[in-house]
Amino acid sequence: MTLAYQSLRSGRSWSEIIRGMSGAQSPDPLAVTNSGDDSRLPAPPRGRFRRKTVGMPFQENPYITHVQAIDLDQDGLLDVIVSDARSNRVSWIRQESPGVFSERLISPAIIAPARTQAFDIDQDGDLDVLIAGLGSLFPTNEKLGKVVILENMGDSSFTAHTIATRLPRVADVRGGDFDGDGDMDLVVSQFGAEEGRTSWMENLGDWTFKDHPLLELSGNIHTIPIDLDGDGDLDLVSLISQEWEEIYAFINDGSGNFSQHLLYGSSNDDYGSSGISLADLDGDGDTDILYTNGDAFDYTPPLPRPWHGVQWLENRGDLKFTFHRIIDYPGAYGSSPIDVDGDGDLDIVVVSSFNYWDNESAQSVIWLENNGEASFLRHNITNDPTHQITVSIGDFNNDGLPDLVTGGIHFYAPYDRIGRVTLWLNTGKDDVAKP
Repeated sequence: MTLAYQSLRSGRSWSEIIRGMSGAQSPDPLAVTNSGDDSRLPAPPRGRFRRKTVGMPFQENPYITHVQAIDLDQDGLLDVIVSDARSNRVSWIRQESPGVFSERLISPAIIAPARTQAFDIDQDGDLDVLIAGLGSLFPTNEKLGKVVILENMGDSSFTAHTIATRLPRVADVRGGDFDGDGDMDLVVSQFGAEEGRTSWMENLGDWTFKDHPLLELSGNIHTIPIDLDGDGDLDLVSLISQEWEEIYAFINDGSGNFSQHLLYGSSNDDYGSSGISLADLDGDGDTDILYTNGDAFDYTPPLPRPWHGVQWLENRGDLKFTFHRIIDYPGAYGSSPIDVDGDGDLDIVVVSSFNYWDNESAQSVIWLENNGEASFLRHNITNDPTHQITVSIGDFNNDGLPDLVTGGIHFYAPYDRIGRVTLWLNTGKDDVAKP
C-alpha cells in the first residue's frame, strides 16, 4: 500500500493526503516547536525505567527513523547512532563520560536515512557505519535510494563512500560474508513503492560492490543475516510488507547462491507489517522470528487497526515455523527481545508509532514479560513521548541491566508529548521514585 494507491482510491493529491495525516489539531505540523527540555513534560509513570532525554534539542517535530545502541568508539561506554529524516543526516550521540552525552553529525546529506548498522566492513578493527537511504520518506517510484558507508578513520572521524545510487528507496543495509571469500559483502532491502527488490552486493574491493538480485518485490523493510540452517554460512531472513505481507528465508549454499523459501504469509494484504527480530524466544536452541504489524502510513488519518500486534514464529525445524499471537497492540512497530528482568529468559520490548494518542491510556513503550512457558505478561512503560517508532537495547550505565533507547517520528497530531531520542534506564525494580 502506498500514497499513490491512497491517492487513486480517494481522488486526492499526495499533498492533500499528507496534510490529512496531520489531523485537525494542528494545521501545520512543521510549525510546531519544542525545546526538548524535560522540565515541561509531566513526570513519567512510576515503574522499572527512568527517562532521560539525550541528543540535540529540536525546534521542529522530530522524524527519527532508527536508533542503534552501540559503543561506536569502543571506549567502554555505549553510544547511539541516530537516523534523522528531519535533518537528513546520520548523527552520533557519544557518551563522553558516564551519563554525559553529546551529539554531532557524522554523515553527508542523505535524504531520509532509514537505518544504520555499525559494522567493520573493511575489517580494520573499528566500526564503520552502513547507511540505508530512502531518498524520500514517503513512497515514490523514483529511484532515489542509495547505500552509503561511513569509513571509520580511527580518530572519531569518518569518510563517506557512496556504494550505490538510483535504487528503489533503500530501507535497510547490513553486512556479512555471503560468498565465503573472506571479505564483507552487503545485503540491501529496497522498499521502493510499487517497484522494489532484495539483493546482496558482492564486495569487489576498493569500495566497489556488484549487485546480485534475490527477490523482485516491493515493500522490503529489512533483511537480517543469520545462519538459519546451522551449516556455518550466512542465510538471510526478509520481511516484505505492503500488499505482500510475507517473510522469506534465503538459504545460502556457502558461495553466495541462495534458494528462496516462504516462511509466512498473511491472508490480510493490509496487515501492516512493521518489523522482525531474530532470537531464540522459547529457549530450545534454534532461531525464532519476533514479528510486529502496526504500520498505518497508508491511512488518513494514520490510525491503528484491530489486527495490529506482536507475534512470534516458532522454529519447528526444516524451515517450518508455527505462528503464535502474543498480544494485540495498536501501532506496534519496533521490537527487541531482551531479558529485562534478569530471570534467564527473553522478554520483549515493543514501541508504538500509530496509536490512539488522544487517549492517555495508549502506551508508546511496553515490555512483555516471558513467563517461561511461551506466554507473555504485558507491562506498560510510558505514554510520553508518543509516536515511538524505533527501539534499541544496551547497558548504558554499566550496571548489568539492559536499558532502552527509543526514537520518535512526529508527523501527525497530537503534538503534546514529543520526543526525539529518549534513554530509558533500567532500575531493576518495578516501582521507583520519579526522576
